[in-house]
Amino acid sequence: MTGGRTLLHAKEPEKHSHNPLVRYFKVLGPGLVTGASDDDPSGITTYSVAGAALGYGMLWTALATYPLMAAVQLVCARIGLVTGEGLAAVLRRHYPRPLLYVVCLLLLVANVFNISADLGGMGEAAEMISGVPGVVWVPLFALVIVAMTVYSSYAAFARALKWLTASLFAYIVAAVLARPSWGAVLAATLVPRLSLDPLALATLVAILGTTISPYLFFWQASHEVEEEKAHGRHTLSQRRGASPHELGDAALDVNTGMLFSNVVMYFIILATAATVHRTQPGGIETARQAAEALRPLAGEAAYLLYGLGLVGTGLLAIPILAGSASFALAEVFRWPAGLAMPARRAPRFYLVLAGAVLTGMGLTVLQRNPVHVLFLSALLNGLLAPPLLALVMLVGGNRRIMGAHVSGRWLTMLGWAATGVMTAAALAFLFGGR
Repeated sequence: MTGGRTLLHAKEPEKHSHNPLVRYFKVLGPGLVTGASDDDPSGITTYSVAGAALGYGMLWTALATYPLMAAVQLVCARIGLVTGEGLAAVLRRHYPRPLLYVVCLLLLVANVFNISADLGGMGEAAEMISGVPGVVWVPLFALVIVAMTVYSSYAAFARALKWLTASLFAYIVAAVLARPSWGAVLAATLVPRLSLDPLALATLVAILGTTISPYLFFWQASHEVEEEKAHGRHTLSQRRGASPHELGDAALDVNTGMLFSNVVMYFIILATAATVHRTQPGGIETARQAAEALRPLAGEAAYLLYGLGLVGTGLLAIPILAGSASFALAEVFRWPAGLAMPARRAPRFYLVLAGAVLTGMGLTVLQRNPVHVLFLSALLNGLLAPPLLALVMLVGGNRRIMGAHVSGRWLTMLGWAATGVMTAAALAFLFGGR
């Protein structure tokens, strides 16, 4: 018993398959979906710009960021599993309320800009494939996403998100079709190139901002809680605590999701470096330009896969962007919340979710240069990440909150390393150009 709460063996043990492959695919869920959603259309644009402008020079970032983001997301998953609550609810109990209000407001603003950038990218991709103007596709996508999120059951919603992750394989195929120089690729992957050149610095900061994103922290913890509810643990007392099996499954799930995310990131940079950087070394301004550049060198299949991947990842990421903000606000203000709840029982939760998507849709009208929206989103994420990462690590290491499940040595080291890296990224955004 710690702080009046039972943190060990509070839940019924679950049965596990003796077949390791069956067990592996069974445990994949929140971590896989969270990792895949990190490769959203705005992220894809960032990685495409990186490959187009700097060639293979940023491939090493996929390798370097993997342990950092995996550690942070695993800490968030453990917070959700052990406390039975989302990240914002835990912060509300233990940290100053005004600080949390500011964090949630910044999270909502950053997510709305991110949603806008994603919808704009989806509209461009759909126009590229169909010939129908993007201005028609953007509201259609927004309404479909809102309807799917609000009116489908949680089981159907979670299943759809899980299958949508398959759309990311399009980028791996596109990179292979681009026939890169594998010797140069290996060297660029293993030997980092660090430069104070303004373009390289801005690109590095954008990659960090879109890879280690604050909305993923909130979503990871809240999605773990939703999974608990789906297994019949509806009360807080039923959800508190975590068995070794549950923590082990979460580690497997999160590490798989983050690895998948960074493998896709790697191949997006590789695909555009092997094609666009050859033909347009000055860079690109949209993911559509990257797809167009793929066509002559990698073929029609790569061109179509790139466009379809943009649409699929947007359908995956936008509900998570909107949902993370909804969960955060609902937990702060103690509103009824949950994707398994009907809209009539959680009206404010779903109102924030729908409002975030529809506001993002409205902002796409104001987009003149999609890269500007993308970098503003990365800037907001980069500024919001350091204080939030510090709070996540403090919660993960707090025995009063986590009991015997405080973060271990490696999680602590990697999590604080991520905090330091993102702090440096935020300072670079603010002062790097001065």
